[in-house]
Amino acid sequence: MRTEGMGRVIAALVAVAAVGGCTVQAAENDGKSPVRIELPKSSPAPSTEDEKPSAQPSKTPPKVLLAPGDTGRDVRELQARLRQVAWIFEGPTGTYDGTTEEAVKGFQGKRGLPRTGETDTVTWQRLLKMTHEPGKWELYLMGGQPADKPDARCLTGRVLCISKSSRTLRWMVDGRTEMTVPVRFGSEYTPTREGVFSVYWKSRHHVSTLYDSPMPYAMFFSGGQAVHYSSDFAARGYAGASHGCVNVRDEAAIAELFDEVRSGDKVVVYW
Repeated sequence: MRTEGMGRVIAALVAVAAVGGCTVQAAENDGKSPVRIELPKSSPAPSTEDEKPSAQPSKTPPKVLLAPGDTGRDVRELQARLRQVAWIFEGPTGTYDGTTEEAVKGFQGKRGLPRTGETDTVTWQRLLKMTHEPGKWELYLMGGQPADKPDARCLTGRVLCISKSSRTLRWMVDGRTEMTVPVRFGSEYTPTREGVFSVYWKSRHHVSTLYDSPMPYAMFFSGGQAVHYSSDFAARGYAGASHGCVNVRDEAAIAELFDEVRSGDKVVVYW
C-alpha cells in the first residue's frame, strides 16, 4: 500500500510539473528511493518573431508663419530681423521675395534646421532670440522710409540734412522737407565725417582721381567727401560702403537735387 501510495504521489507531481514547465526526475521506482524535482534555473525568453514593433508617434511639423509670396508688415519685420544678423543687406520691402527666401534658408542651415525657405515657428523663435524689436526706420528702410526727426541745425536755411541713424538725406528749405532719399556712408575704415559743412564745389560728371571711380552729380562738402550718385549702391545696396562719401542710389532724385542745391548751401551730418 505504501508503494502504491508513493507512486500516486510521483504521478501527481509529474503532472503538475509538466503543466508548470518543470522537469521531474525520480529514481528507479523501487518504492523506497527519494523523489527529486528540479526546476529550470531561468525561463526561456518568449519569442518575439511574431511581435510587431509599437508604432512611433508621428512628429507634427512646425507651423509655417510666413512663406514666399506673402506681403505686409510681418514680412517687413522678418526682413528687418534678418538684416540685423546679416542675412539680408537691403532694407525691408514687405514682400517675401526670392532674396528673403534665400536668406531664410541660409539662417536655417546655419542652425541645423531644415532649409525650407519658409518661416515656421521654430525658425521664428530662433530669430527672435538673436535680434531686437525693429524700430520704425528699420521697418521702412527702403521705399518711402520716414526719416527721423531732423537735427535742430537743419531747421533754418537751405540744408542737406543727413541722418546716419535712419540713413536718409532730407533736402530742407527753411525747415520744410522738399525731398527725402535713402543713403549709405563710408565703412568703419573710411567713415563719413559728422558735423556742419557747406557745399563748396559741384561736379556733374565727376570721376575720382584717387579711386578711379565715377561720382556723378557730386556735391563736395568736406575734403574729398561728397554727396553723389552711386551705381554700386544701386546694384548692391547696403552690402557695400563708400570711401567716406554719402551715396545716393536714386539717380533721378540726385539729378534733381543737384540742380536744386547751390554752392554755399549747408550740409549737416549727424547721428
